[in-house]
Amino acid sequence: MLNIMKTVLHLFNKIRNYNMSIKITFAFLFVGLIFVSCDKKEELLINGESFTEKNLEMCKDGSCPEITINYISAYGNEKVAEKINKQIEEFIIASLLMGEHTVAKAKTINEAAVGFIDVFKKDKAQFPDMAGDYFAEINVRELSTTATVYSFECRQYLFTGGAHGYGSVAFLNIDAKTGEEITLKKLVKDKKGFQEFAEKQFKNQYKIAVDAPVNSTGFWFKDEKFNLPETAGFTSDSIIFVYNQYDIASYAEGPIELKLSRKEAQPYMNIE
Repeated sequence: MLNIMKTVLHLFNKIRNYNMSIKITFAFLFVGLIFVSCDKKEELLINGESFTEKNLEMCKDGSCPEITINYISAYGNEKVAEKINKQIEEFIIASLLMGEHTVAKAKTINEAAVGFIDVFKKDKAQFPDMAGDYFAEINVRELSTTATVYSFECRQYLFTGGAHGYGSVAFLNIDAKTGEEITLKKLVKDKKGFQEFAEKQFKNQYKIAVDAPVNSTGFWFKDEKFNLPETAGFTSDSIIFVYNQYDIASYAEGPIELKLSRKEAQPYMNIE
């Protein structure tokens, strides 16, 4: 905005000796330029952020379980950025909460991290022979940005004792104009057609005969009916679904990913 005004003033000095009609015309152009500049939507920018247990004063002595959080924060377009940041913060907080007693207390990432550490210390005091320390790893990254939708991948993995930890993947899609979450239901305009298309692609990717039941190779779809996870991520050329461990297969199988071509799926979608 400042550069625009400097340029305009420079030009005004150039035409100071012109007749009045030219000066009036220029004045209207000047006002119009200012309005266009002010009306222009501020661009949304994404910045990488990180948090570990070392950010907490209580962990300076090294007695805390490991917490590693890498996430993004939005800025620039204040209205949209605030909503995006809030939803990402809520995901991180929910990932760290352990037990009902922490739900009401944790309002920030710091507070949720303290709650996670407090639970570990209480469990360690009660079970001194507990094998291994707890740890948490949380990652939120940008998948794609379009004029209408911002898509983010949200991963979390927690170990809280036992034979192994547990991780999950979810996706967050945001309306670029409002900052509100867009559900998969809103993004799909032909649910039946999309479901059939996705099942065909799933069977193809996992070597299941077209006319065979979807569980014929060992998957655990309820009632032998193919279904999709509640969230999907969008890259420039793909739509990604992730079935987390135990959703449709054993823990040993790991997450099951279904990747669809955006171009082929376009007839069923409300997103370009």
